[in-house]
Amino acid sequence: MPSILIVDDDPVIRNLLNQILEGFQESGVRLLTAENGEAAMESIKREKPDIIFLDVMMPKMNGFEVCDMVKRDPETKDIFIIMLTAKGQEIDKQKANALGSDYYITKPFNIDEIMRKVVDILGIRPS
Repeated sequence: MPSILIVDDDPVIRNLLNQILEGFQESGVRLLTAENGEAAMESIKREKPDIIFLDVMMPKMNGFEVCDMVKRDPETKDIFIIMLTAKGQEIDKQKANALGSDYYITKPFNIDEIMRKVVDILGIRPS
């Protein structure tokens, strides 16, 4: 069963992304959430999600650190990581790319772009 992990310390963003992606649940996709980098790593090791929406600025472990750890681990390196962050500077995008991020979206984000990306990655349309 495919799964998507939403990692953001802001509960409003987590809930919004859950609402945006809930149509995929009816197509068999599990939605998981984590409120910080440490919780994300626990979930990633346990669940091995197909996609991670990953915020950069979080407590305990930031998104860059999570991305680096995921992409260095042979068991998780193929997980598709979408950085979803308010950090829109070119240097931040370059850092994310250097750490292995697969895609970069800045906040405020476009709902259609998020939906298109999930469809492209999973090959599943929401119900």
